[in-house]
Amino acid sequence: QVQLVESGGGLVQPGGSLRLSCAASRSIFHFTYMAWYRQAPGLERELVARISGGSMANYADSVKGRFTISRDGAKNTVYLQMNSVELRDTAIYFCNGALAGWGIIWGQGTQVTVSS
Repeated sequence: QVQLVESGGGLVQPGGSLRLSCAASRSIFHFTYMAWYRQAPGLERELVARISGGSMANYADSVKGRFTISRDGAKNTVYLQMNSVELRDTAIYFCNGALAGWGIIWGQGTQVTVSS
């Protein structure tokens, strides 16, 4: 069984920073891509950032210049560095990846709340 486990969520003030982690139960280099999604109350889940096997990253327009996705192969972990957070960034953040033979894997999510 393949698992993705998110951590690092919490309460942060507007303008602050937070780093989310997604730990995989196997090498992240086996994944075709890994990504972060988020879902705010009453809204659909949306893509925040994605990193491919070749380390190419792309971002939602709403987070460009503020969020950075990265990975550490030695720790089998993908990160989402969130800077200059805004109220609209409040959501549950989910880690996601595509793994050959397993399909799309989702983590359980971590809550991020931006509030003063």
